[in-house]
Amino acid sequence: MFDLLLRRARLVDDTVSDIALKDGKIAAVGDINAPAAKTVDLHGEYFVSAGWIDSHVHCYTKSPIYYDEPDSIGIATGVTTVVDAGSTGADDIDDFYALTREAATDVYALLNISRVGLIAQNELAVMANIDGDAVTQAVKRHPDFIVGLKARMSSSVVGENGITPLEHAKTMQKENGNLPLMVHIGNNPPDLDEIVEYLNAGDMITHCYNGKPNRILTPGGELRASVTRALQRGVRLDVGHGSASLNFAVAQRAIRLGILPHTISSDIYCRNRISGPVHSLANVMSKFLAMGMSLPQVIDCVTANAADSLNLKSKGRIQVGRDADLTLFTLKRQPMVLMDSENDSLQAEEMLVPIAAVRAGKGYVTQQGSEEYDFDF
Repeated sequence: MFDLLLRRARLVDDTVSDIALKDGKIAAVGDINAPAAKTVDLHGEYFVSAGWIDSHVHCYTKSPIYYDEPDSIGIATGVTTVVDAGSTGADDIDDFYALTREAATDVYALLNISRVGLIAQNELAVMANIDGDAVTQAVKRHPDFIVGLKARMSSSVVGENGITPLEHAKTMQKENGNLPLMVHIGNNPPDLDEIVEYLNAGDMITHCYNGKPNRILTPGGELRASVTRALQRGVRLDVGHGSASLNFAVAQRAIRLGILPHTISSDIYCRNRISGPVHSLANVMSKFLAMGMSLPQVIDCVTANAADSLNLKSKGRIQVGRDADLTLFTLKRQPMVLMDSENDSLQAEEMLVPIAAVRAGKGYVTQQGSEEYDFDF
């Protein structure tokens, strides 16, 4: 007997399938004729995808700058897995790990290469904070929690140190099994051309569609040659919307050029969740639908692509044996004006509305689901 059977789930390719879950894993997919402790019939009406993964959030509740509750940005909004992007360094990672064990959302961390983490905006301005031994010991203590490293390479962060912190980050990466490295880009120095020359296959550029002068596009609106070379090497683009890092004009131009994000992430924390412009991962995904990406492309960015980028091998796809993490959602006809990080607007005709999530086989109805839909696990 299965624990949970979702009948007639509408998949993103518009096919309809049953999905059975047992012991926290996906147990069967297809036309299923077997009993279950609980059966939910979706009537081909609700979409089901692999559980959404937000690969750039800030959810260390003790952070003095960027913080939130994991479940407020995770399971409550249809997101089954969140990856905190550098809120903590080696000094606080043990405490962060302990706090995340209480969450229903699955939480992972990209370890800040500064041992003090984000206690201030300039964590890489003091070279003594960049401690390779501390990073290695932290990774050894939490090999299943730390899924990569984070280096914030903008002028307000690195101070007078220029590209040097990134050189250290690449050394740390090699010393720790070539963990994925996410690199924040913003105001220069260092210049983006200099930054991307250090990046290799699997490294991630976050805030990829920011509107600052140090952006991926030239003043003429073409992709920088250095970024073209980086993409050819296998460097990946991550959205990292945040309060200051998504510019609709840059994103629309890049998408027209065929420069799509590999991962769509929110860079969410309590302030931009409550007051905007981020609000939720679903809201960010809806912006990319409105900018011309297809529904399958958008969903791939928060499922298969995100799982592949962070080596989350048990997630990202609806396949037998993978984690029983699913997101149930609808595409609602709902004209709405959406805002980017620079207060520019975009008209959207449809919105992604998460109505429920399944994490490790257990169902949770989202706030929107409970308010707008007659849905019960």
